[in-house]
Amino acid sequence: MAAWTNGEFTLTDDPDCVDIDAVERMLRKSYWASKRERRVIEKSFASSFVLSLFHGDEMIGMARVVSDYCTFAWICDVFVEEEYRGRGLSKWMMEVLLFHDAFATSTRWCLATRDAQELYRRFGFIDAQQGRWMTKGFGVLDLCDETA
Repeated sequence: MAAWTNGEFTLTDDPDCVDIDAVERMLRKSYWASKRERRVIEKSFASSFVLSLFHGDEMIGMARVVSDYCTFAWICDVFVEEEYRGRGLSKWMMEVLLFHDAFATSTRWCLATRDAQELYRRFGFIDAQQGRWMTKGFGVLDLCDETA
């Protein structure tokens, strides 16, 4: 487990630091998971790699990855509280995430977004399947190809 600092902010991959109450609060504000049940949140976060973003002791952001830790990684549930946006924190989370040792051999990445394509394009993701899904390391059609 590791932690990184950026001024007054801390980012950690320690699963014991994930504040599920904060996660639930943030997801309730999202367009993709506002109705997700608490038990589903708990199980999905317990079964995933999570970067937790803190300002002091308060968890103010996160990024979750579903992965085999070998070839494939799906980035999901990326969120930064509104009052902390515009400070480069999501870019910092992506830098740490994409270069994290846990994913050193992962060559295929995907994510879905309705409104943050520009953030992910900075890191080499491309549009796939009508603009919501984005991939890195896949050919455009590989996402649908079961042999890929």
